[in-house]
Amino acid sequence: MSRPKSMLKPESESELRGIVAEASGPLRVMGGGTRPLGAPVEGEKLTTSDIQGIELHEPDALTMVARAGTAVADIEEALSMERQRLAFEPIDHRRLLGTSGTPTIGGVFAANASGPRRIQCGAARDFLLGVKFVDGRGNLIRNGGRVMKNVTGYDLVKLMAGSYGTLGIMTEVSFKVMPMSRAAGTLLFRNLSDADAINALSKALGSPFEITGAAHVQKEVGGFQKTLVRVEGTEKSIRYRCEKLCGELAEFGSCELLFDQDQVTKIWQDIRDVAAFENRDGDVWRISVKPTDAPGIVAGLNDAEAIYDWGGGLVWILLSDKTGINDLRRSVIAAGGHATLVRGDATRGAFQSAPAAVAAIEEGLRGKFDPRGILNPGLMRRTA
Repeated sequence: MSRPKSMLKPESESELRGIVAEASGPLRVMGGGTRPLGAPVEGEKLTTSDIQGIELHEPDALTMVARAGTAVADIEEALSMERQRLAFEPIDHRRLLGTSGTPTIGGVFAANASGPRRIQCGAARDFLLGVKFVDGRGNLIRNGGRVMKNVTGYDLVKLMAGSYGTLGIMTEVSFKVMPMSRAAGTLLFRNLSDADAINALSKALGSPFEITGAAHVQKEVGGFQKTLVRVEGTEKSIRYRCEKLCGELAEFGSCELLFDQDQVTKIWQDIRDVAAFENRDGDVWRISVKPTDAPGIVAGLNDAEAIYDWGGGLVWILLSDKTGINDLRRSVIAAGGHATLVRGDATRGAFQSAPAAVAAIEEGLRGKFDPRGILNPGLMRRTA
């Protein structure tokens, strides 16, 4: 079957191995093409979207095995039939980046895409149990397994998560899933300053009430700031915990209790997908810092707007004034954090420069897994 040169779409591992082994130049590797993160890659496009299908789902063992090109929507549909879910709540970048296509489970793990529930359950990589991938020579490699207690030597599973297809092209992933909560409730505070919002979120996270979402949006439709705390569980439990939390956070003002499930679901999907920056002019940065440092960093930027997630540990910044890029990077580095350009001109690099020792390890790993340098070359280019 002939295929247009503009896009390679292998339908099996063996076909993918042949393409990589015979490649004479760089390959721009992607899943569904919904999250073109990192520096631009010049090369022949290759998508794993046709390597799809759920291989195994063991609800009692809370595990699933799927081919990398399987749509996230198909994964979620299969899990929902057993009242299970992807606990780490993967972000869908399409609204923020203005992309189309279908997010794939391989793309989720390749980007380590994790949403608001990360503060409670961990990141995508923490749920990844095993991988199969094709390296830069065209070899098929398997690592990990289908259970949490699996020791097979080097932990390539964690190495592949967040590698953006630069070390290998994932063809199959096995991962842990979690039961779906019966209900969710949200506390809403209006018009808190950034500093007060972070203090409120920190106090909530320090409570015994099992918070699964803690976010602050500087500007929302209607013009007010909103601070949000999510609790999940049974309906009776969430009502009790939300009421108790509301009392414990009374020093920050009155709060509204939201229990309408459609409303709560939409609120947290919007937080997860950074919906407030959709169709807005300006670069978008993702910074990771100590929550107490975040408000000061944002306040030091001109013409910037922020969404704080993970209790303030993750901050999405819409920066309209490009002259503030150096200020942003300097302040984040001084605070011991990390800054990544998610939307904007990443020609000079999207990722923050790494210490020399770390950079040497990264270079060594790429040399081992992709000695010809053909898998997304330059995508993870770093800049000071």
